[in-house]
Amino acid sequence: MNSWRPSTAIKATVALHAVAGAGILAAPGLWPQALAAIAANHGVLTAAGLWPRSTLLGPNFTRLPAAAAARNEIALTIDDGPNPKVTPRVLDLLDAANAKATFFCIGVEVTRHAGLVREMIARGHTIENHSQHHLKIFAALSPKRMLSEIAAAQEAIAATVGRAPRYFRPTAGLRNPFLDPILARLDLKLVSWTRRPFDTRCGDAEQVHKRLTRGLAAGDILLMHDGNAAPTNAGHPVILEALPRLLATLRDAGLKSVTLSSALDNH
Repeated sequence: MNSWRPSTAIKATVALHAVAGAGILAAPGLWPQALAAIAANHGVLTAAGLWPRSTLLGPNFTRLPAAAAARNEIALTIDDGPNPKVTPRVLDLLDAANAKATFFCIGVEVTRHAGLVREMIARGHTIENHSQHHLKIFAALSPKRMLSEIAAAQEAIAATVGRAPRYFRPTAGLRNPFLDPILARLDLKLVSWTRRPFDTRCGDAEQVHKRLTRGLAAGDILLMHDGNAAPTNAGHPVILEALPRLLATLRDAGLKSVTLSSALDNH
């Protein structure tokens, strides 16, 4: 377990509440101003939780470290699986390009498709924690419920692949101030992304490719989905049409797709 160190924003929140409380006791007539300050502070915390790439609530990897960038590495991360109708085809595309990926998997799906998950590991990819049930209300969970969701996925993944995840990504990247101390308790680190293609809503493979490659650079963390992928006009999961284009772009740019553990474990 890592010791939790509250972020500057959390420290400021605690200090503000203490000062506001003391101020109300010392000068009751100031309570409207004190409550307004507290409300504004809570608004900032809520906004930070709704901004997946924010570091206001705690550490958050949005890029690989400089050493990985110097090696021309990027990290392709793929969420919401495993999906037996899509993931095997994604694995074949990655193999053909000699690319490795990090799959942020849902705990119940890992248990349901254990054989597929072990194949993903055997092909050189890694499995990380995307919560047990991928609840849409994840960011609104109580500390106890949030801990349960993350810990259950840790156990499901460790039982399947023999290795506990080191990294966590919440549903849609959304969170609240309770998450950071829970991750410290479970020895997990938060990872978001450098850019996302909104491929759960956009079925246009060319648009997905453009969003991922606009400004593409070494050290980027890219997000795609093998689960919940939007369909193309032809009815195919968009990742199956966009991924070959992305892998070709990486090849032409001299960039190598590596797992997060390869790039971050010693960071």
